[in-house]
Amino acid sequence: MTRTLPRPLSPCAVSRLRLLGCLALVALVAVLGSMVTAPAIAGWYQNLAKPAWTPPNAAFPVAWTVLYLLMAVALWRLWDRAPPGPARRRAIALFLAQLLLNAAWSPVFFGLHAIIAGLAVILALVAVLAAAVMAAFRADRIAGALLVPYLAWVCYASTLNAAIAILN
Repeated sequence: MTRTLPRPLSPCAVSRLRLLGCLALVALVAVLGSMVTAPAIAGWYQNLAKPAWTPPNAAFPVAWTVLYLLMAVALWRLWDRAPPGPARRRAIALFLAQLLLNAAWSPVFFGLHAIIAGLAVILALVAVLAAAVMAAFRADRIAGALLVPYLAWVCYASTLNAAIAILN
């Protein structure tokens, strides 16, 4: 009786699995953030003084859904399409570091109702994300471009966080 080894996956199948992994990782961060955020919206967040340029609550899930998709595709491109080497490793490491900061912000701001601590987290996120975007551009220009709207939104969100800190 002879044993047959499983056939290796095709490069296309490997690429799809990587994309699914990136989507799953980023979706996990999104779901965890929304689990902390959603219960605080109607009560605590609604009662905060906010600047006049605060978007309606309905805009946030739409914006974040698009941004999380772009983030997942950017990570997939870095993992799957960027040539192996130091530039790719640095871009992925910085992406994962910013993803951790992203995951930390909602529990701090919405979960703990810690506006100032949330501001510290989001400012760190802006710095690490800016470095991640630059590193991504070096490794894969499309991955870098996919992260630019996310950086713009986080910069905007940091100004909202700062204004809420000042007003409250």
